[in-house]
Amino acid sequence: MWWWKQRQASQAGPAPMAAAPRSPQGFGESTAPAAFARGAEAGSLLDQPPAAPTLPARLPAELPFPSTGPHGHRARMRDKLLDRGADALADYELLEMLLFFAMPKGDTKPLAKALINRFGSFGAVLAAPQDQLLATRGLGPHSVAALKLVQASALRLARAEVIDMPVLNRWDRLIEYLTAALAHEKVEQFRVLFLDTRNRLIADEAQARGTVNHTPVYPREVVKRALDLHATALILVHNHPSGDPTPSREDLAMTQEVKTAAAVLGIQLHDHLVIGKGRHLSFRREGLL
Repeated sequence: MWWWKQRQASQAGPAPMAAAPRSPQGFGESTAPAAFARGAEAGSLLDQPPAAPTLPARLPAELPFPSTGPHGHRARMRDKLLDRGADALADYELLEMLLFFAMPKGDTKPLAKALINRFGSFGAVLAAPQDQLLATRGLGPHSVAALKLVQASALRLARAEVIDMPVLNRWDRLIEYLTAALAHEKVEQFRVLFLDTRNRLIADEAQARGTVNHTPVYPREVVKRALDLHATALILVHNHPSGDPTPSREDLAMTQEVKTAAAVLGIQLHDHLVIGKGRHLSFRREGLL
């Protein structure tokens, strides 16, 4: 009867195949490699460029972009910085790279150049008022925060070079710090450095802010603050937004008033520094104190 069973099988047709499991409606299979979900465990996604896709079987010269790997402009700038140092970068390139961190995508070079054109220099961009930066086309809160963070870091680093050390023995570092803090200010700012018996910096405080060419200063308040801090010596500092550190008659008169008021209480006025753009003036060195 084997022939009868074979005939029935041929008439019935091939055996039905098991149906493949169906995905829920609205979902498709993921084609991403499973390892991608664990990418954050291996390291920062910002530090790990995406893998380059497989190129078609054509000669590199025939392709519009022979390389699609992590060899773009940002990678070249990064390598230039790490291999040759920051001195190899122009000011606009430093600013361009700084903006990378706030803008993960896009070309930041035009914006970096436009900012330097507007404010005058790399340092002036960092020191520009926050409201002016926020009003600049192309900048947002993240970018402005990055700029202000770098400015604050630079000032902290410069200040660290003079704190806990006799200020008069580190005069060049002191001038660098004060220049970084005041040279790009748009209005006058009057600061006082309060020193202890060893001429170490106790405090650096902004006492007043004024207009583009005048700051009100009250000698009594300066001396009172010195007593509060137990300071035995002072260095007065203010800036001239015009860039010319030549003292005015008001500067000379105010300095003498502070000197007289401080001397009554045994507090010495070491100097009065006027910070300009790339220049400074010392009252003591000029024989004005």
